[in-house]
Amino acid sequence: MLNYFCVMGKKLSIDDAAEELRTGRLSPPELLSELVCTNTALRRASRRLGQLYDDAVAPTGLKATQVGLLTQIAALREGGHPWPTLQSLAERLAVSISALTHALRPLVRDRLVELVPDEHDGRTKHAMLTRSGEHRMHEALVHWADANQRVEVVLGPSAAALRTLADDVASPEFLEAYEARRSLKG
Repeated sequence: MLNYFCVMGKKLSIDDAAEELRTGRLSPPELLSELVCTNTALRRASRRLGQLYDDAVAPTGLKATQVGLLTQIAALREGGHPWPTLQSLAERLAVSISALTHALRPLVRDRLVELVPDEHDGRTKHAMLTRSGEHRMHEALVHWADANQRVEVVLGPSAAALRTLADDVASPEFLEAYEARRSLKG
């Protein structure tokens, strides 16, 4: 467990750093410039990749996040499974139900996805791709594949390691390890 870190040449505990911030002896930019911030680095990389994929799928009228959502709905349907519930889809995407319904709104409006009540429990809804949704998803995946291949070429072998790391961070095991303040691998 990390108890101390180095800020401007001084070894500080988390509590000491907080006190330095409260008293004004250390400014937030000074603290952040000294700390390795995984969140900032991942968000910056995510924005860059997101823009590249958004640009790639733009001819289809979709955003990369929407293509990802359509493909996740289709993936959960594979093997003859019923259309996914919003709950199972939200869990798969590691988002809240409210964030999912917000993301689905334009896809429902454009008739690419239909929300169908469960036959046994009307409160439960299933996300179903329409024919138009399947067609648009297939069209977008052609553009997506081209962008993905270009990213793979640029990153080389690091691409696989990046995906593995991202999957680890998105896993329930990561959250458990984080909450327990222990290593994911140990």
